[in-house]
Parts: sequence; structure tokens; C-alpha cells
Amino acid sequence: MLKRTISTIILWSLLLLCLRYFRADGAVWLITAMSVLTLYELYSMLGGMALAPFKWMGLALGAAITLAPRYFEPSVSAAELLALGVIVFSVRILGERKPENRVETLCWSLFGLVYVPFMLQFLVRIALIPKTGLWLAFWLIAVTKLCDTGALLTGLVAGRHKMAPNISPKKTWEGLAGGVLTSMAAGAALAWGCSAFLPANFTPLTGAVVALPVALLGAVSDLVESIVKRRADIKDTGNTIPGIGGVFDMSDSLILTAPVGWMVFHLLQTSGSLR
Repeated sequence: MLKRTISTIILWSLLLLCLRYFRADGAVWLITAMSVLTLYELYSMLGGMALAPFKWMGLALGAAITLAPRYFEPSVSAAELLALGVIVFSVRILGERKPENRVETLCWSLFGLVYVPFMLQFLVRIALIPKTGLWLAFWLIAVTKLCDTGALLTGLVAGRHKMAPNISPKKTWEGLAGGVLTSMAAGAALAWGCSAFLPANFTPLTGAVVALPVALLGAVSDLVESIVKRRADIKDTGNTIPGIGGVFDMSDSLILTAPVGWMVFHLLQTSGSLR
């Protein structure tokens, strides 16, 4: 627990320093690094299961997909780069890999691109929202990750009923409830405490309401990663972050919350609720 706490403090400090001194470009490169390292760990797990994804080509395309909203659009979009991945992988599969696993190679190479960089590029889009994007991205990351912390602590103290014993035996319904409540409280508190940097109409009530689906999807995203790890028969996706594990173990919950956060913020912005 001590290593996890120290790693968490260091990661939050790096995030805040990056946002403070490097602004949007710093956020984009930080998200891209997280995206590429997460995809690397996912492809490594799949390789260990003899599914043989196109790792290095996938990593290059993954980096481009994550960077697209900042540097390539409107000339080339993330969706167009994803389509390029389909084309490249389809051509390569004709002459590479063994006949018995070519289908798996194609499917899992594409799954990796969709599930990691394509989903996380929405976090880049949030950070690029004029004036308030960096703080909205910070809000989303904080609310998502604090659900993990709240669920862990509540589960240790009051966890009784297993939530998904065949997927992640330590997770409980009590832990989930504690995590959701923690996220909602954090969402409201950050909306109040950071009101000078967030959109004028992003009230504590709005923060608490938006935090609810974010927390629930963060929990689902964490379970999806657990399914992959269980299939690969490993505990952690790596040992990059002491006390936490791999980068995928840190970023897992953001994969589903990033696009939902973007859709909610974009909807509120276009409807005039955020300004």
C-alpha cells in the first residue's frame, strides 16, 4: 500500500506539473505516452496467448491515432487512421503468420487499436476544448481514478458481497458503491473548488451527476482489463509503476470514460449548458 500511495502522489504531481508548464501540448503527449504504453502491454499479453498481433505497426498507428486530434486533423482524422490500420493489417495477413492464427492476429491487432488509442484520443479532444479543456480533462481523470481509490478502501473495510468473482474475486458491491459515492463527491468538490477554471455552468450538482456514469463505466473498464489478464494468466500487466503494476493497470478505467466524458462535455457545450 505504501508503494501504491507514493506512486499515486508522484503520478498526480507529474500530471499537474505537465498541465501547468506545458499546457495542451504537454497533455497531448502525456496521453499519447500512456496510450502507446498501454497498447504495448495489451499486445504483449496477447502475444503471450499466441494470438500474435502486429505489435510494432500497431504501436505506430496507435501513436498517430492518439495524436490526430491535435496535429493531423482536419487533414487526417483518427477514424481515417483506424481505417488505414484495417487496410494495412488486412494486406499483411495475406502473407504473414501461420494459417491457423491469421484470423486471431487480424482481429486482435484491430481490437487493440480500437480499444486503446482510438478510445483514449477522446481524452485528447477534451483537453483541446477551448479555455476549459485542460481542467475538464483533469476533472475526468480525477473522478475516474478516485472511484478506484474509493472502491479499494470501502472494499477493504466493508466488502462482503462479491461483484464478479469469476473475473476479479476481490471486487465487491460495497466497494463499487463506495467508489461511486467517492467519485460523485469528488466531482462536486472539484466543480466547486476549480470553478475559476471550469465552464461557468459546470456546477457542483452537474459535477456530481456527470460523475455517476463516469464512475460506473470506469468500474466496467477495470473489469474488462481483468478479463484479459485472467485469460493471459497474469496478475499485473507490467511492473512499470511500483505498487500499481503496469501502465495498463493505471489507464484501464480511463478507456471507457474518455469517450463518454467527451460526449457529455460536447453535448453540454453545444446545448449551451457549458460556456
